[in-house]
Order: sequence, then C-alpha cells, then structure tokens
Amino acid sequence: MKALPHPLAPEARVVGPRELAWLMGSLLLVVAPHMMRAPWWLTLLALCLFAWRAWFVATGAPLPSRWLLLLVALVSMLGLWIEYRTLFGRTSGVMLLVLFSGLKLLETRTQRDAALASFLGYFLIITNLLYTQSIPTALLMAFTLFVLTTTLIGFAAPQRPVRANARTSALLLAHAAPLALVLFLLFPRVQGPLWGLPQDAYAGMSGLSDSMSPGNLSRLALSDATAFRAEFVGEHPPHRLLYWRGPVLWDFDGRSWRAGPSVLARFTPPQGGTERFKYSVVLEPHNQTWLFALESAATVPNEGRFSIDGQVVTLVPVRARMRYELESIADPEPRPEEHASLLRRALRLPQGYNPQARALATQWRDAAASDAEIVNRAVAFLRAGRYQYTLEPPLLGENSVDDFLFRTKEGFCEHFASAFAFLMRAAGVPARVVLGYQGGDFNPVDGILTVRQADAHAWTEVFLNGRGWVRVDPTVVAAPVRLESGLARSVPDANALPFLSRTEFPLLLGMRYRWDALAHAWNIWVLGYNPARQRELLSFVGMPDADWRMLTATLFTILGVMTALLLAWSFRRFVRADPVQLAWRAFCRKLASRGLERAPHEGPRDYSERAARALPAARRAILRIGALYIRLRYGADASAARVAELRRLVRELRLT
Repeated sequence: MKALPHPLAPEARVVGPRELAWLMGSLLLVVAPHMMRAPWWLTLLALCLFAWRAWFVATGAPLPSRWLLLLVALVSMLGLWIEYRTLFGRTSGVMLLVLFSGLKLLETRTQRDAALASFLGYFLIITNLLYTQSIPTALLMAFTLFVLTTTLIGFAAPQRPVRANARTSALLLAHAAPLALVLFLLFPRVQGPLWGLPQDAYAGMSGLSDSMSPGNLSRLALSDATAFRAEFVGEHPPHRLLYWRGPVLWDFDGRSWRAGPSVLARFTPPQGGTERFKYSVVLEPHNQTWLFALESAATVPNEGRFSIDGQVVTLVPVRARMRYELESIADPEPRPEEHASLLRRALRLPQGYNPQARALATQWRDAAASDAEIVNRAVAFLRAGRYQYTLEPPLLGENSVDDFLFRTKEGFCEHFASAFAFLMRAAGVPARVVLGYQGGDFNPVDGILTVRQADAHAWTEVFLNGRGWVRVDPTVVAAPVRLESGLARSVPDANALPFLSRTEFPLLLGMRYRWDALAHAWNIWVLGYNPARQRELLSFVGMPDADWRMLTATLFTILGVMTALLLAWSFRRFVRADPVQLAWRAFCRKLASRGLERAPHEGPRDYSERAARALPAARRAILRIGALYIRLRYGADASAARVAELRRLVRELRLT
C-alpha cells in the first residue's frame, strides 16, 4: 500500500482563507501592470478568474473540476493566439502567464499548490522588467517581493501574526540585499540588454522613423517621453543652436519622404566654426541605427560611424540605453563639394503631383539669377503667407503640398519642411529633409539637458554653389518663437501638449526637474552599469585588467566571506546565553545541592512546589522564583527589570 503523507506535509495541509487572501492580493500586485498593457478582454478574464476564486473562499463551495479549468485554459490560449497570432514571444508569453496565475489559484487547495503559485508570482515580477526598468516599477516590484515573501512565510506559520511574518520577510530581504549588491557590481556584464530577447521585445518603442508623412511629427509632439539626455562640459549652447541631427530623408513619392539605406563615408572633421561644444549623450532605445548629435559633429563616438549625408549612425539598432561622447562645432566652414549622384537624387520629384507649387517654383527659377535668390524668394513667400503653426493640422488631399501652401495654410514642422523641399526641387535647387530634435529643457537641478519626443522637428537643407549644404528651417518663418522658446510657447493650442510640458505651473515644473535629475542618476548608475562602467569601478579599487575569470573568483570569494559572516552572526545569536535560563539553571543547582535535583519530566511549577514543600523555611522565595520564571519564560512581560529581579532573587536565595 502507498504510504499516506504526513498530516503536516505541504501536499496534505489545506490552505486557509487568510493565506489565500494574501496569495491573491500579492499576485494581483504582480499582474496589475501587465493588465494595464493587456487587451480589455484579457484583463476582464484575468479579473474574473481572481474574483471566481475569491467567491469560492467566501462561500466555501467546492473548487471547479480539472476538466473545467482545462477548458478555460484552452479557450484562453485560443483567444491569445487570435490576438497575437502566436503563443511565444514577450507579450503573448507574459499574458499567458497572467492567465495561468488566475487558473492556478482556482486549483489551489494545499500548501504545496499555494507555494507553486507564489513561485509563479516571483517569476512574474521579473517579467515586468521586460517592459520598463523605471524607478516606480522598481519600487513597486520591491514592495511586491516583500508581500510575496511574507505570504510564503505565512504558509509555514498560519497561526503566526501577520506582523511577525512581515518582520521575518523584511529580515530575510535585508540579509539578501548585500549579496544582491555584490552580484550587481561584480557579476561579469554582457554587452547589450539582458531584457528583450524575444522577437517582439522591441515593439512599441517611440521615436523618429525613417519616413515622414503629414501628421507624423505632430502626433509625436504629444508624447512626453524622453528621447535622450545631454550633459555639456562648460557652458551649454543657446537654444537656437540646439539642432540635434537625425535621419536624412531623400526620396519623395508625392506624400511621404523616406531615408533609404545609409551609405557610410570616411569622417573628416569640420574646420573653423564660431563655437565648440563637448558633451555626452544618454540615448533611450529607439530600435533605429542613428545617434543624435548637435550640428555639426566634430567627432564620432567609438560606437558610431559617419554617413555620407552627415548622420552619426551605428551598425546595429539601438535597443538598450546607450551613452556616448561627442564634440560639435557651430557654423563650421562650408564644404562646397558634393557627389553628383547625390545632387541628382536631391532633385527627384514624382510626376503629376502639386501642379500649383510646380508652377510657382518655375516662376522663381525663371526670375532668379541664382539658387540663393530662389531660397530667399521661398522664405519671403512663406513669411508673407500668414501660415499658422499648429499641433492639429487639417487633413490634406493627394496634392498635399498644394493643399498646405494654397488652401489650409496650417501645419506642423513636417508640413513646412516638406513643402519647402518640394519647392526647391521643383525650382532646380537640390534639397533634402532632415529629421531630429530642436531645443530641449535644461534642468537647473543637475544641469542636464533633457530632449523629449515633443521636441521632434523637421527642417530642410539646400545645396548652394560655393556654400554646400545649408540649413533652412521654414518653420521658423511662420513661428519664430519656436527657435528661441520651444514648442509650448509657439503653438496656439498648447493645451494639447503633455500636462507637464507647459511652463505655467512652476511648482509642478520644479518637482519635475527634481524627478528628472533622479531618473537620470538612476539611468547612469543603475540601468547604465555596463561593462565599461564595471571596468571603471574595478580600476578604482585596484583591478584595472580584470577579466571574467578574475571577476568570477572575486565574486565567489566575497560571497563566501559574506556567507561565513552571516552564519557566524546567526550562530552567535543561537548560542548566546539566555539570562532567564541562566538564572533558572543557577536556581536548580542550588536546590540540587540540597538533594532536590529536578527530574527531566518535571516542569517549573511542579519542581518549585516540590522544593517549597521540602524546604519550608525558603518556601516563599522558592515559589516566587518559580512564578517569576514562568512569567518571563512563557508570558509576555519579559522586561529587563523583571529579568534583573529574577537574577537578584536567585542570588539572594539562602537554603539553610
């Protein structure tokens, strides 16, 4: 016959309502961020599973059968496959685990089942970091870790007060924190992100793309997300010079501009210039290959390359936060030469689009004596046209440039840049569109410049004989305040901007500056702790040439020493003499010297009463010592004064 499990074994002991309530609460804390990302039906289904289990706890009804749970699981997997067309990958896999957490609760009967559900919760904590590693997420996951650990301890001590379980959980995590810190600092780092290994890990990254259509940048301007942060050595440049160059768009199909493949070139630093700026950039992941640099880049970082059209790019997409250093020159000497193939490419236009704009450009071409005069005529035309800079431009038809120039006269920076580049090409002047960011917000707390997605901008470059490529920002013609004061003060409908991007709330702005400074420090010292920073730390402590072998040996040595110290401290607490027990043993020795040795089975009350009957002269003192020992040993009153009183009574006991 198969032996039955012990009644107190995990697979035999039934989990009580209090433990189940803690388990459901801790799992809800873990899956709540995922539910905010999930489709509405999946969030509703997960909440129904949790509510269903709570109903069983409240009513005491028997749990559903395994067949019913299997049917729910199969239907859930089918729904996930219909939603994501796969059951593998970051999003679909995590959502499947969220549903499984609810299903696991519906079959949780014993302590073993509850422990497995808790371990699933620990794994789901890690999955939250696949999406974001921000400070709020880290704090929430740390609190969830504490709650889950408290829940797990409660399974082993169901009658123990919750406060005591929480205290034990805090002590365990406090013991683990130094070990985690050592692992973080010394574990050999790998280049690239630990998170985001699944195929869909980089979906949803915000930022510029390699194409531009009417309305693209105006939608991006509504985002308050950080694009990158820059720290300057010395004085930072004025706002009008903060043109952060990104992708260059060459090809126009009548509505959209596209970049095409980047062609690398040998980098030749620009000469001359009025000012030189040295700075470092912490770039947020955007899943593209370009790095942002102030015009014009005088150096190229080790991780970057230089393209033929002036971009600083990488060989692989930026999928993790990246730090690089650059120098830039303002107003460098012109480079009047350019490849003939690029100039021909910068004149291409599709046939059959925007006849009014073509006719206007032809008039300029016939009347002007040079390309520079054509540019001046176009700028004057925009200045006199009463164009409005707006975040909510009207929809445009097939001839988008004609609609903008002659009908709506309302647009965002992509409308101005697209129309100006089209006019230039139609007039025979080579032109291209540049995407990037203009401006940024200097933080007075830490001196860091934060550039957000709302600072996304598009401008135009034209090629002029003897001067090379010249930047022309047609948006500034319609909204000159955009160049000096930023987006919030240049659009009439600033209420559409993110709430904290408006400058009329100084108290909130001050709070935001402090939070941005904290977030930047978090990004640099925690999330940005890469192999280079690890080498810097090791060089600082005297290990300049540490490889993975030395790191591993050092790591295990420190972990061994810390473990030995922790065990020694715990053993010291374990063997440390209890003053109450020491006093009781001294009392027992005194009585044993008079032939009244305590029997192994004899408790303190029986022993003190027997000794009091045998020694009537000391009866009162013996009974008082026994009662005080029982109170200190088994009661709640164990103050230092009572312990001192017991020791004094034992010391003063005279057995005559």
